[in-house]
Amino acid sequence: MNPDQATALRDILQTQQIASLGTLHKGEPFVSMVPYAILPDGDGFVIHVSQLATHTKDMLLNPGVSLLVIALPNSEVPAQATARVTIQGQARLCADSTQGYAEAKTAYLSRFPQTAKMFSFADFSLFVIHPSSARFVGGFARATTIAPEVLVNILCKR
Repeated sequence: MNPDQATALRDILQTQQIASLGTLHKGEPFVSMVPYAILPDGDGFVIHVSQLATHTKDMLLNPGVSLLVIALPNSEVPAQATARVTIQGQARLCADSTQGYAEAKTAYLSRFPQTAKMFSFADFSLFVIHPSSARFVGGFARATTIAPEVLVNILCKR
C-alpha cells in the first residue's frame, strides 16, 4: 500500500462515523447501520448496540462480521469509484467487567459524547470488532487487501 492510499484509508476511517455492519442472520447475510469508534491502539472497532437489535443477537451467535465504511460521495467521482474499506473480523462482547472495557467506552464516548446516557441503559452493550483482514478500494483498479497489523500501523501512523 502506497503512502497516498494509506492516508486515504486512514482519513475514511477517522472521518466517517457510520459503518454498514454485516452479520449472519439465520444463515443469511444481514446488513445494518452502526456508529463506530476506533480503539486508540488501532486494534479494533467499537460499536455500542442494543440487545434488542438483530445484529447484536447475530454477533452473539456468530461473531464473524464485516464492516463497510464509505467515503463521502463526490459529484466528480463515479459512484463505483468512491473510496471504501471493508473490514472482516470477529466481534467480541466487551462487558463492563472485562479487560479493555474502560478503553473501549472512552474511545466510543470521545467520538459520540451525546450517547453517554445510553451507557446507563441495561440493554446496550459494547462490542469490539478485531479485524482479520481489510480490503481497501481507493477507486477504479486501486484495490488492495490489508493484513490486520498493517491496518493498525496505518491507523496509528506508524
